[in-house]
Amino acid sequence: MQRTPHHRSRSRRGLAAALAAGALTASLLGGNAASARPYPEPPHSIATTLSLPSPPGGANVRVLVFHASATEESPTVDAGIAAIERIGLTGPEAGRFRTVATDDPAVFTNGKQLGRYNAVVFLTGGGDVLDPEQEAGLEAYMEAGGGFLGIHNAARTEPYSDWFTGLVGARPASDSPTNVQRATVEIGDRQHPATRNLPLEWKRPDKWLNWTKNPSGDVHTVARVREITYKPGASANGWDHPVSWCRDYDGGRSFYTAMGGTVDSFAETDFRDHLRGALDWTTRISQADCKATINSNYQAERVTQPNQPGQNDQIGEPHGLVTAPDGRVLYIGRGGADDSKPVVTDWNNPDIGKGLGQIHVYDPKTKKVTLAGELTIFGNKGGGDELVKVEEGLLGIELDPDFERNGWVYLHYTPHSKIDRDKQMAVRQVSRFTLDLATNKLDLSSEKVLLHWPVQIHSCCHAGGGMAWDSKGNLYIATGDNNSSGFTNGYSGNNPQPNFKGVSFADARRTAGNTNNLNGKILRIHPEEDGTYTLPEGNLFTGKEPDEGGGKTRGEIYVMGVRNPARIFVDKTTDTLYAGWVGPDAGSPSTTWGPAKYDTFAAITKAGNHGWPYCMGNKQPYRDRNLPDPSQPLGWYDCDHPKNESPNNDGLVNLPPITSNTIWYSPQGGGVDYPRDANGIPSYKAEEQKQLLPWLKGGGQATMNGPVYRYDAASTSADKWPSYWDGKWFVGDFYDGTQPRHAVLTDPKTVGKGGLPTHAESLKKIIPVGADGIRNLMDWKFAPDGSLYVLDYGRGFFTSDSKSALWRVTYKGGGPTPAAEDLARKAAVR
Repeated sequence: MQRTPHHRSRSRRGLAAALAAGALTASLLGGNAASARPYPEPPHSIATTLSLPSPPGGANVRVLVFHASATEESPTVDAGIAAIERIGLTGPEAGRFRTVATDDPAVFTNGKQLGRYNAVVFLTGGGDVLDPEQEAGLEAYMEAGGGFLGIHNAARTEPYSDWFTGLVGARPASDSPTNVQRATVEIGDRQHPATRNLPLEWKRPDKWLNWTKNPSGDVHTVARVREITYKPGASANGWDHPVSWCRDYDGGRSFYTAMGGTVDSFAETDFRDHLRGALDWTTRISQADCKATINSNYQAERVTQPNQPGQNDQIGEPHGLVTAPDGRVLYIGRGGADDSKPVVTDWNNPDIGKGLGQIHVYDPKTKKVTLAGELTIFGNKGGGDELVKVEEGLLGIELDPDFERNGWVYLHYTPHSKIDRDKQMAVRQVSRFTLDLATNKLDLSSEKVLLHWPVQIHSCCHAGGGMAWDSKGNLYIATGDNNSSGFTNGYSGNNPQPNFKGVSFADARRTAGNTNNLNGKILRIHPEEDGTYTLPEGNLFTGKEPDEGGGKTRGEIYVMGVRNPARIFVDKTTDTLYAGWVGPDAGSPSTTWGPAKYDTFAAITKAGNHGWPYCMGNKQPYRDRNLPDPSQPLGWYDCDHPKNESPNNDGLVNLPPITSNTIWYSPQGGGVDYPRDANGIPSYKAEEQKQLLPWLKGGGQATMNGPVYRYDAASTSADKWPSYWDGKWFVGDFYDGTQPRHAVLTDPKTVGKGGLPTHAESLKKIIPVGADGIRNLMDWKFAPDGSLYVLDYGRGFFTSDSKSALWRVTYKGGGPTPAAEDLARKAAVR
């Protein structure tokens, strides 16, 4: 029944309206308004009618399998029909259905017959199989609330129809590979009935289609095929290669899978489970959310205004935020934003680096901002090289777990009053203050200093600063490794020679790699009511280790070997710690010195050593160096048995073994790895690299770790993100180009052990990038109402400007479909 293209109308909008006119008159389609239609209206319509129940089908669930083809019938048809019949006859009683198969397109113009089916499956072989009236009948069926499932070559059906393109979601590239290849499918949606029971990483053979236009963001993608696991050909889609998706379309529900290109597919237990779940939703047996990753369902709104001239009434130099249980947002300015104060860089001047670390409060109920307080900090020296600029100041903020009662606010900062200008040393501290909950004003006289430690301030940067609580009331404090990598050409940062008055500022073995130093660490303490703290069990050290003579460890250390953990987050559901830190500055790998700069994210489930400055990524070592000539390479570090043999080390020589990290990226790409020799040393040859995480890349890069979203089913908030995102970890970068701004899934079996993420999806259109969007992401946290707050740093450094702002991202897509009252079997809401 092949037809030539000139027989085809390019759209059926007016035709479908005419076909449904009789049903509309009879109020049979009431309450099922069609969705927005991004396709053109035709200049005319055909006057005919098609009466359909709304929604089609009923409790006696039926599925129509349509398998016409404009070419030779696919050999998969019989296997597909048999599989769908078997699915309908097995499983829980509430999910069963009857199956009818046909290749006669006349069914689509017979309203009495078509209206009996809850869903239509297109097991078609491609080509032009419906005439205009028949396609209009299918369109009217969807408008009435019908369900559609397309399998593999269904995406090649009705090639001249814009409406059908919208129905299936995408069209295959003409040069898609035709051979059967084994590949890995990543399951991103762990809740949809079509995917919730599938493996996180599903390895299977099939024929993998490429797309002329990637549908992600316009449809809800539930599964992607990982292109690095097979040969996708010249029309490859890249890391984001959707293979199964769904959407609410034109009043009904549409699910499409590109899998099922082989006869053997339909004998696979997992593939049948995939089809069963898709049919569950399309037939209205169960609800599902097919809106959660559609970009247009999100709204990003700037909630603070630019500062008034000469004031910081709205925002300081953005550096961190926290959300309160009542919805208020407290956010801090590091200290370089007050343009009315001079920037002093002369160490002979008592005001060297003096600035104001500011705390603002945004109240979403009043939409007003209050400047809660200001701390006099060291950190306002402006820009320049690493011996001029600084990144100290007000670095972190957290609220007490009992904040609603006591108003306690914890601030991590560098007080100007405690700097030693002669030795160019400072004190970093974590203090507790009390906020007046009625006025949003901070009582500066209420300060109780919990913890303090020395930092060198002769050289910049990488101050860290993030804080977070776990479910047991333990406070995690991220401290930076304030050392330069400029004296090692951007590699390990292990040059013991440069110093100022005896204090090394280019040897991270003195700090991050030192078991007796609190810099370059993530600390864990238990604050007490009186402003002191105790040490919880399970930290990396007790502080009383007798090793190597004793007195060489600090009991506050939970994680060592991190460079600049500016943002950390603890998921209180699991107490997993999530952290990200900036790497050194080398733009490319070196066969002499080791890997290029790696910015790093880690999901951390227990105390450990995460490598810096010895090993990066998945245990990729640097080369050691030492006196008398640090320019000469020594041996490669042993990541399983690292030693700190720096003359600047006052901690243990024998260090804990290094744990691989979860995510790392460089200018060469994401998850870069190399072949290794017999001793496990990577080649570090750029031409031999492979990317284990091709969804991200660096260049200019600065990690900004984000939260793990937890969906609150009891919340009545209209703005909360949907449950699809529950358990997903948000990872981002200060910059918005090829750098990450993604939600990722980890495998519970390998998380915390260096296991790679199993799935990632871009957030760059939901949390918008670009000049007028959130270009310079500084921090992001979910509020109790399920909306996301994001800080945009602005477009300059060491200041704030008109783009410095607090944003809020809300979800507007509505709940799962179909509506509960439209379920085929009311008792089967699942």
